[in-house]
Amino acid sequence: MRRLKKFILFSVIGLVLIIFTILGIEAIFKRHTTDLIYRDMSTMPEAKTVIILGASVHANGNLSPILKDRVDTAIKLFKTNKVEKFLVSGDHRTDDYNEVAAMVSYLVENGIKKSLIISDHAGLDTYDSMYRAGKIFGIKDAIVVTQEFHLPRALFIASNLDLNYIGFPADQRAYQTEYRLKQREKLANLKAIWEVLLKKKPRTLEERVSST
Repeated sequence: MRRLKKFILFSVIGLVLIIFTILGIEAIFKRHTTDLIYRDMSTMPEAKTVIILGASVHANGNLSPILKDRVDTAIKLFKTNKVEKFLVSGDHRTDDYNEVAAMVSYLVENGIKKSLIISDHAGLDTYDSMYRAGKIFGIKDAIVVTQEFHLPRALFIASNLDLNYIGFPADQRAYQTEYRLKQREKLANLKAIWEVLLKKKPRTLEERVSST
């Protein structure tokens, strides 16, 4: 019985420490990036490139609501002369799933010239997207577009890679999966800290893994 009590006590202490660690890292990310996130497009500094981070695409090639809002926000930045070109970075690890092609198609359908779009087919996660944007594609200053809950991690990674990136939130609606994504983001912050500390290399350093 005494051993059981000790086990329960240490388990509770361990759980509390894990929770405080997760919340602490989240607070660090937000504090570190608070001045890098703009919410008023009219007062936002200009940058040469807007980086759109990938998200899920439906089987028919349509963008998920989260990804559509990211791309629509980037188009608004372009049409208000805040950016000159686009970098779309997403998951294209298999032939039958291509976030990048879906984003490019949507941009072109909405009047963006294909010559203004850079495609990164190896943005398999946020760290890889940020690393490759700066180190492979040579983008040193940019506006990163993604949802508010995701921006602190993306910008924290970029800052620790010595990239002069700022962010603009793409939140245009409430999302059905938002609560789950926010909880997942807390765990992803742990991974991001590990990647930054190890100065991890992306899974591929090739400029392009395929054409759009």
